[in-house]
Amino acid sequence: MELQLSTPALLFSAITLLMLAYTNRFLAMANLIRGLHKKYLESTRQEKAIIGQIKNLRKRLHMIKNMQIFGVLSFLLCVICMFLLYQEFITAANWVFMGSMLCLLISLGISLVELQISNNALNIELSDMEDVLSKQQGSLDQLFHKKEED
Repeated sequence: MELQLSTPALLFSAITLLMLAYTNRFLAMANLIRGLHKKYLESTRQEKAIIGQIKNLRKRLHMIKNMQIFGVLSFLLCVICMFLLYQEFITAANWVFMGSMLCLLISLGISLVELQISNNALNIELSDMEDVLSKQQGSLDQLFHKKEED
């Protein structure tokens, strides 16, 4: 396959959109951390749950950083590839383009794992709320049954 100048240029829009998505994930993570910090300052009763969330958020934050690093490397290698193609260093351009694609693949792989961790964290939050609501529902049911018996 002949690598042309337009081939790495096609990745520009894809990588740019990917970086925008990663930035949005980072901003969402920052809001979660700020909310957790506020919750921690308000209530120390849930200390064990908050510590678990902190560990989860720290791991996800590290993963998002790595996703962004590999995304930027992919973008940078695309630019270098285009420069090499412009200078007619075809073999070097092919290797650099392969590196760019590899960085993009690694970034997407990390993103997939981070999404799974994010879903697990949300499921834990939902199950925690379900437990509280089922306990409240149970106490309400007991209250209504007592009144009916009287």
